[in-house]
Amino acid sequence: MEGDVMDKVEATATVCDFDPISGSIPATKVEITVSCRNLLDRDTFSKSDPLVVLYTQGVESKQWREFGRTEVIDNTLNPDFVRKYILDYFFEEKQNLRFDVYDVDSKSPDLAKHDFLGQVYCTLGEIVGSPASRLEKPLGGIPGKKCGTILLSAEELGNCRDYATMQFCANKLDKKDFFGKSDPFMVFYRSNEDGTFTICHKTEVVKNTLNPVWQPFSIPVRALCNGDYDRTIKVEVYDWDRDGSHDFIGEFTTSYKELCRGQNQLNAYEVVNAKKKIKKKRYINSGTVSMLSFIVESEHTFLDYIKGGTQIHFTVAIDFTASNGNPSQSTSLHYMNPYQMNAYAMALKAVGEIIQDYDSDKMFPALGFGAKLPPDGRVSHEFPLNGNVENPYCNGMEGILDAYHQSLKTVQLYGPTNFAPVVNHVARYAAAVQDGSQYFVLLIITDGVISDMAQTKEAIVNGIGIAARIFCFQLRPLTSQFAPGNLSFCPPSKGLNDLLHLAFRLCPGEMNQKERAAKLPMSIIIVGVGQAEFDAMVELDGDDIRISSRGKLAERDIVQFVPFRDYMDRTGNHVLSMARLAKDVLAEIPDQLISYMKSRGIKPNTVPLLYSQGDHPQTNPV
Repeated sequence: MEGDVMDKVEATATVCDFDPISGSIPATKVEITVSCRNLLDRDTFSKSDPLVVLYTQGVESKQWREFGRTEVIDNTLNPDFVRKYILDYFFEEKQNLRFDVYDVDSKSPDLAKHDFLGQVYCTLGEIVGSPASRLEKPLGGIPGKKCGTILLSAEELGNCRDYATMQFCANKLDKKDFFGKSDPFMVFYRSNEDGTFTICHKTEVVKNTLNPVWQPFSIPVRALCNGDYDRTIKVEVYDWDRDGSHDFIGEFTTSYKELCRGQNQLNAYEVVNAKKKIKKKRYINSGTVSMLSFIVESEHTFLDYIKGGTQIHFTVAIDFTASNGNPSQSTSLHYMNPYQMNAYAMALKAVGEIIQDYDSDKMFPALGFGAKLPPDGRVSHEFPLNGNVENPYCNGMEGILDAYHQSLKTVQLYGPTNFAPVVNHVARYAAAVQDGSQYFVLLIITDGVISDMAQTKEAIVNGIGIAARIFCFQLRPLTSQFAPGNLSFCPPSKGLNDLLHLAFRLCPGEMNQKERAAKLPMSIIIVGVGQAEFDAMVELDGDDIRISSRGKLAERDIVQFVPFRDYMDRTGNHVLSMARLAKDVLAEIPDQLISYMKSRGIKPNTVPLLYSQGDHPQTNPV
C-alpha cells in the first residue's frame, strides 16, 4: 500500500515549485495591419497598384530579410490591405522593421521590375507603443517627392487568456491519521492526448479535518484543458504526512465544461479509491468534494495596457564616484573614446532605445550621483545631468548622452555610492500617479558596491513600499543632498505638472503612511560596469529571497542585478552585447507592470479608433 501511495504521489514531490504555464507559452504574437494614404501615382492611364513588403533586421548581422508581402490592390492611392503580418513580439528586444511600397506593373515577383513608391523604418515597439497601437509615418526614400503616409496597426492575437477562480470543500473524507483526523489536500491533473496526465495545480493542506474548506485559487484555463473544454481533468485527494509519504484518499474526474456549471448538485463529486472499492464489497466512497464557487475572468496583458494608453517613463541615474577613474584617462570607465562608446553609454543606449518607444514625448530625466558640483564643490547624489534643477529632462537618448558627456566636463568625481536618493526621487513621481496611466522605470548604472544598502532596502521595502528590479552596470548607491523642497522636477507636456509639483514638495514624513506602504508603479534596473565584485548587490535581487527591511518583506519583487561584463561579446561586437543586455534586463518589466495593475485592480482603458477606413473609398484586393 505504501509503495503504491509513493508511486501515485511521486509527481507531487516538487509541486510547490511547479508553474503550470512556464516554459509552455509561446512568444506574444501581434498582427500588423497596413494601410497607405496619398501614395504616388506612377501609372499614366490609371492609379497605382500598390503592394507593401515587410523586412526584418537580424540582431547580429544587421541584414534586412524579407518577411512577407501584402496582396496587390488595383487602381488606388489609399489601399487598406487585407493580408496581415504576424510577428513574435518581445518587449525586451529592439525589433527593427522596414516597409517598402511598390506599384506593381506585372506578375513578376522581382521587385526591381516594379516602381518604388517609398519606404519607412520603425520598430515593432514603436508601433505597439503608439496611441491605440496605431502608428502613422510619412513615406520617404524618393528625394524631392511627397510619397504619402503609411498607417501601421498592431493587434495582439488572442490565445485563451481566461483565468478560472474556483473554491472547493469536502465532506466525510477517510480518516488516515492514527492519532488525529486527516490533513487533506487536492492535486489537479490535465489529461494529455496520449492518455497520460500532467499536474497543473495543488491546493494548500487543511490540517486535522475530514470536512476541509480550501482557499479559492486561480489558474489559467489553458493550464487546465489547453483549450479543449471537454478534456478530462483528474483530481486526487491526499492526506498530508510530514515525511512526504502522503496517503492516497481517492480521486474523481471532471472537465472544464462541467466546472463551468458552477456551484450546483452536478459539481458534487464522489471521491473514490479504486483499490478499496475492489477489496470492500460495501464500499461506497471515501467522501465527497463539492464546488463552492467558480468565476472566469480574462487576464489582461502588457499590450492591453500599452494599447490603452499607459506610458512608460524612463529615468537614468549614473555613477560619478571617483572609483570610475579620471575621465580623461583611457583606463577610466567614463573615458570618452572617439571611436566607441564606453560601458555607461552602451548600457544606457541598450535599455533606453527600447523603453523610449513607449513614452510619447521622448523626454527623459537624467540624474547623476556621487560627484562634487560647481561652484562650491558640495557632494550630491541626485543632480540633473543637464544642470537644470527645475527641468532635468533630456530629449531622447541622444539628449541624455549629450548631457552625460557634458557633466563629465563640469563635475568632480567623488563618492560614496548611494542609491536611496535616486530611488526616492523616482518614487515621488510614481506616488503621484497611481491610476495606471503611468509606469516608471529607473535605470541605475554603477561601477562599485552600494554604500547605503540599509537605506536603499528601507526605501524599497518600507519607505516607498515598492520592490525594485535592479540590473547593475556596476553602479553605486545614492544619498540625497537635496532638500525635498528643491525636488520640483516636473515632466514637460505630461499634463501632470501641478500634481507632481505638489508631490515633490512633500517631505517624506509628510506623505501618507498608507501611500508610502503601497505598491508603486515602478521598477528599478541596476547595471554594474567594470570589474568590481557585486556580491552584495544580489541581496537586492529578490528572485530567490525576497528583500526585507526591519523585518518586513517587500510587497513585490521587481529587483534584479546584472553585471554588464557577463553580456560582453567575446568578439568585440558591441551591438550584440547591448542586445543581450537589453533582452535580459527588460524581460521582466511587462510582468512587473501587470503585477502592479492587478494589485490595484486597474484594468486597461478601451481606446477609440483614431481613423475610420470609411474615410476613403473602399478598394477590393485582387
